[in-house]
Amino acid sequence: MIEGWRVVAHVGADPLPDDWHAQLVQRLGYRPRRVGTWTELAMHGALRCIDAVGEAALPAGARLRVGSRRGPWAATCTGLEQLDAGLTMPFTFMQSQPALALAEVGRCLGWRGDGSFVLNRDAAQLLRLVVHGAGADGLLLGQVEEAGGALPMRSEWWRLLPA
Repeated sequence: MIEGWRVVAHVGADPLPDDWHAQLVQRLGYRPRRVGTWTELAMHGALRCIDAVGEAALPAGARLRVGSRRGPWAATCTGLEQLDAGLTMPFTFMQSQPALALAEVGRCLGWRGDGSFVLNRDAAQLLRLVVHGAGADGLLLGQVEEAGGALPMRSEWWRLLPA
């Protein structure tokens, strides 16, 4: 796939199951609070990916990258509608910030480290970009989309290690 790297797990290429949220709650042992659907999708996919590898947690030296064509679109639109209506809704605003999802994903993975969000149109191109500079603990890459317009709901993840 990418020279010098091997994919040790890949999940989410198929459509999400209808009960994906119930699966997330069961896996976490609690219902996430004050996070939006986009962040929950990221948490679900990331956990499935490290489970597929058999890792108890993402290693501290691993990079976390989350890509998306639009990020948390629904929360962004809701926040703008509330702004136009003169309302202040800090949780809606927080849910519209894609980089803040990294903290929640990191928490559920037992991880703190180098994480970032990248807007992109092509997951394969993003993969070629994010491997540069990654170390021996590799990286966890997700492509997360909320449903809307022509985009289906998606949480596709790859766990990569140096070859």
